Amino acid sequence: MISLTPQELPWFWLLSVPPLVALGMVLFNLGVWPRGRESGRIAGRVSVCIPARNEGRRIVPCVAAILGGGQRPDEVLVYDDGSTDGTAEVLESLTRAEPCVRVIKGGELPAGWMGKPWACHRLAEEATGDVLVFLDADTVATPTCLNRLGWIIERQKADFVSALPEQGTGTLTEQMVMPLLSLSYLAWLPLPLVWLLPQPYVRVANGQLIAVRRAALERAGGWESVGAEVASDVKLCSRVKATGGRAVYADGSRMAHGRMFYSRSQLWRGLSRMAFHRGPGYLGVLLSLLLYGAVLFAPYVGLVQGIRGYEGLVFPSLIGVAANHLIRVATAIRLRESSNGILLHPLGLMWMLAILVNSLRRSRAGTLWWRGRRYDLGRVDPEGIA
Repeated sequence: MISLTPQELPWFWLLSVPPLVALGMVLFNLGVWPRGRESGRIAGRVSVCIPARNEGRRIVPCVAAILGGGQRPDEVLVYDDGSTDGTAEVLESLTRAEPCVRVIKGGELPAGWMGKPWACHRLAEEATGDVLVFLDADTVATPTCLNRLGWIIERQKADFVSALPEQGTGTLTEQMVMPLLSLSYLAWLPLPLVWLLPQPYVRVANGQLIAVRRAALERAGGWESVGAEVASDVKLCSRVKATGGRAVYADGSRMAHGRMFYSRSQLWRGLSRMAFHRGPGYLGVLLSLLLYGAVLFAPYVGLVQGIRGYEGLVFPSLIGVAANHLIRVATAIRLRESSNGILLHPLGLMWMLAILVNSLRRSRAGTLWWRGRRYDLGRVDPEGIA
């Protein structure tokens, strides 16, 4: 049995226990996180809805994959949101080859709307399905995507299911930082509370892949009720729960594959935007700083100080560091993440801390640029708008 010296004991509680608690929460969540089974099926008519803005290079693989799955949707609707890169021509050829594909031509964005919820609103208006599946144009479904979603909808009696696809990473920075996004909920929130508790503020959602029953969407007020929200997917999840629906957050690593960012600068800008508006707000960023800084990064600082001569820090810090890397090993295995992120975990944490600070700085501007559009957010509520 290992005994701690009086010098090591207080540092053990500060540098070892929080990462060990986070490790336990991650292992628990990975054990209960539903990912569906390929034997499932979505009952009723299924409409797949794809908002697309300048996705000419990626829209064909997206549509082809969802049509080639184990459950073929009844219709695929694509909203061409003012694309200028030849997306319209690509979609025209798709509709000729696949009669079940319909294209909705986008117009000028109405006042008071963000671009993506408006696209989803128009898609929902045109769709005829009992279940609407919203899929980002840069996300490619696996052959079992709809089957797994159907299994979760049926098994969990869910009205709203969102899932985290396998995240593609190209640059080393992406491999270090992107896996940390899932820790923002896996490390502190028991995921079953999302579908077991009716409270709308207990929510996690990801707009890359969402399946929602039409009846539940209409009860929640549709996308129109979240049209002005930056994090419209998270807010819609809350609306569904607030109106009596059941929401589930699923592991979508076997449902789809997507890549959010394609360069270091895109990652920096995109995550700085997401951190504040999905947090929610200042409170969410401060809690994230506490998780990534005080819980996960602190053991590395303690280890460096221990090596420099503060011997009482070495053993507690080593335990915290070990817990950190076990967390990354567990998520890498489950979510198919690069091993580079495991080895460079402390550098990834430094990147994430810098992104969070930048998010706070940018939140004061009151404006947001996204997908070539400028949004005036006005005065930001300290509680957040997500």
